[in-house]
Amino acid sequence: MTSTTDERALVAQWRGILTLHARTQCELDRTLNVHGLCASDFEVLDLLAECRGPHGCAYRVQEISERVHLTQSALSRLIGRLEKEGLVERGVCAEDRRGVRVALTGKGRALHAEVRPVQRAVLARMLAEPDLPG
Repeated sequence: MTSTTDERALVAQWRGILTLHARTQCELDRTLNVHGLCASDFEVLDLLAECRGPHGCAYRVQEISERVHLTQSALSRLIGRLEKEGLVERGVCAEDRRGVRVALTGKGRALHAEVRPVQRAVLARMLAEPDLPG
């Protein structure tokens, strides 16, 4: 293969990944909308549900931001919406009064448990398709 051929294959693979991501994100948004969530909402709930940190089941906003691929401002708005819906609660970080910790509420934990199998089924279906980039 020539350098140009290698480059084209690389770009085609990258575009395939982007297409798969976009299709999966859209399918998650469509499917989770029935439960009042979008894909990003669920990602935050899922992360908080898996929390096994040293401070109980709460993460600092900065820790969430590093794992969910949202800007700080987008994440702040998302957490605000989830808090307004009673799915998460914010609290002051004991070890750093400037920090904010976020944790699931009982309502958030129940919704996560209900929606998790739906989200996982979408992922399994979308990621098992034969036209995965590669």
